Amino acid sequence: MKFLSQIKWKQVLAVFAGVAVAGSVMAMSVDMSREAIAERIKPTAKVRLAGDEVAQANGAAQEGERSGEAVYNQACAACHTSGVLNAPRKGNADDWEERIAKGMDTLLEHSINGFNAMPPRGTCMNCSDDEILAAIEYMIEDI
Repeated sequence: MKFLSQIKWKQVLAVFAGVAVAGSVMAMSVDMSREAIAERIKPTAKVRLAGDEVAQANGAAQEGERSGEAVYNQACAACHTSGVLNAPRKGNADDWEERIAKGMDTLLEHSINGFNAMPPRGTCMNCSDDEILAAIEYMIEDI
């Protein structure tokens, strides 16, 4: 009770003013353009029903084919940058040597269907087979 009597209204006002100023500074640093807002609130996934192969096959073509680098950054980098669960690291010849020796068809098959700790499509369920291949090629291009 003594603590509450010691707090003065000026101190409480100063705390609220500080919070308001900090909030307004943060709000000013956020891009509030229509495009930026639309990007922040866009859906993160698309619903595709089983048996809708036409939509799945055309999905990548309608959105535009992503580069290997874009797919890597979106879906692969989390594991293939640091080698999580023995994932071959991007650009590391020692990690890739044995895998590349099995052939690109095997690499692509394992990437699409999953292999050991790697989930199917590396969790990029909206990636086309060509985009998965481009991501593999991006990871081994400097080897």
